[in-house]
Amino acid sequence: MSAPFEPGERILLIDNKDRHYLVKLQAGGTFHTHGGTLAHDDILGQQEGVQVRAEGGMVFRGFRPRLADFILKMPRGAQVIYPKDLGQIVVWADIAPGSRVLEAGTGSGALSLALCRAVGADGRVVSYEKREEHRTQAVANIEAFHGKLPTALDLRVGDVREISTTGERFDRCVLDLPNPWELLGDLAPALEAGAIVCAYLPTVPQVQNVVLALEGAGFVHQETLEVLLRSWHVTERSVRPDHRMVAHTGFLTVARKLG
Repeated sequence: MSAPFEPGERILLIDNKDRHYLVKLQAGGTFHTHGGTLAHDDILGQQEGVQVRAEGGMVFRGFRPRLADFILKMPRGAQVIYPKDLGQIVVWADIAPGSRVLEAGTGSGALSLALCRAVGADGRVVSYEKREEHRTQAVANIEAFHGKLPTALDLRVGDVREISTTGERFDRCVLDLPNPWELLGDLAPALEAGAIVCAYLPTVPQVQNVVLALEGAGFVHQETLEVLLRSWHVTERSVRPDHRMVAHTGFLTVARKLG
């Protein structure tokens, strides 16, 4: 992480108006902006925090993107889970190094990225996606961030209910699907006693459906929460909330599996 920028990696460029741009560096490459062109060669070999000036005079600072930066800027086929919810999923579902996580669906890969980072080298993430084009986009995004697919990640095309026939066992399960209540009976045999399941859903009726289904499928201690994120504007003369905030994106419902 402390090495100079190299060809092939991503850089987050921030201009003097705090606008963010995610760029893949290439020898001889050029980044075209409304402030003029910027040569990649002016960045390659430099350290993070480098200040560069485009031909039109606009100044940029360059840093390696955080996971949150990358997720907000990466190409997407399906709607991504926002960073504000990814952090809560990892904490409330208690996903830690060594966890064995079953995920459905993969979508554009934002949650898979967060899960892989959380489980570490000793954990495992098996992610199911029904649509081949979504899996293809997820693979491209994950490879763009990591350089390759992590060894802990297994991306599969198909119905997550197939997991009941594989004999695999998991201690965590995260569901980003429109109808997770229909799957609980099929997924329960693949989950260890005490396993945590977390469902991410956008609407109140969906939350009610999944909570009622959890109660009937052998899951207890259901908790449902919503995360609202409000950033602040802080200067020498003014400290106030920003005019815009990231309000509702989805609800998290978490429960534990009985033995």
